[in-house]
Amino acid sequence: MKMFRNLIAVLIVSLLAVSCSAGGDKAERPAFTKENYPRIDGSTATIPLSEKLASELLSMSAEEAKEFIKHNTTHNAYENLIEDKADVIFVTEPSEDELNMAAAKGIELEVVPVVKEAFVFLVNKSNPVDRLSLEEIKDIYQGKITNWKEVGGPDKEIIAYQRPDNSGSQTLMQNQVMKGLTMAKAPTELKPAGMGGLIEAVASYDNSDSAIGYSVYYYANTMYLKDTVKFVKVDGVEPNNETIMKDKYPVTSAYYAVLKKTEPENSSARKLLKWTLSSEGQKLAEAAGYVPVR
Repeated sequence: MKMFRNLIAVLIVSLLAVSCSAGGDKAERPAFTKENYPRIDGSTATIPLSEKLASELLSMSAEEAKEFIKHNTTHNAYENLIEDKADVIFVTEPSEDELNMAAAKGIELEVVPVVKEAFVFLVNKSNPVDRLSLEEIKDIYQGKITNWKEVGGPDKEIIAYQRPDNSGSQTLMQNQVMKGLTMAKAPTELKPAGMGGLIEAVASYDNSDSAIGYSVYYYANTMYLKDTVKFVKVDGVEPNNETIMKDKYPVTSAYYAVLKKTEPENSSARKLLKWTLSSEGQKLAEAAGYVPVR
């Protein structure tokens, strides 16, 4: 596990430099048609990014782009890339299982950040707790802190929701937050299959001030915003576009364009990536509500 975490860290850090040079301030606008557009897949939270790119580069209406773009969620997208059913995917970082799956096929993945993201923790607005330290969050998810009164809340058991293994948010939780610490086992009913299911669980009246869960900022703030849910400040910092952009929020990450390292330099997938990282592409991502990397 330690070797895996080190591999991920080296891979992503080295590619942060690539993201700054791959696009440049200006990039030639690709001359795409539906026939030569790269096969795209990805996570739920990057659907709007893929739709915006298709709408812009194929001169499609928003409705046409919705019909044209199909994402199959993070793990399925990795499988499709590895099985040559996709050319480029927009996802969170690969899990250990996904790296092993690629290695078993003799495939090396290229992982390039295209927009910034943050990993956020959610509680019901009826919960008086509005901030937690990163160490308290780790202790909650290890089962060391089990009652909200231990962190300044009511005398109620903490209901700590998780996500299934190999989901994008579970991989982020394990890699970015727990970093090798063992998470307490959660029953199936506390591991909703979809990100929306987790947010609904935290938002519901039944859980009131007992539940906590996690998600990615863009999805929870833009795609599935619930008026009964609030983001917890982590180490005193609220997650928002400014704190994420300036790397002030403690758990910042990214969405990545992932390709096979053998993808030809003049391929449609690489042309799309280069344009996405250009000033024009980053402005488009920002207009869609994402935090640009440049």
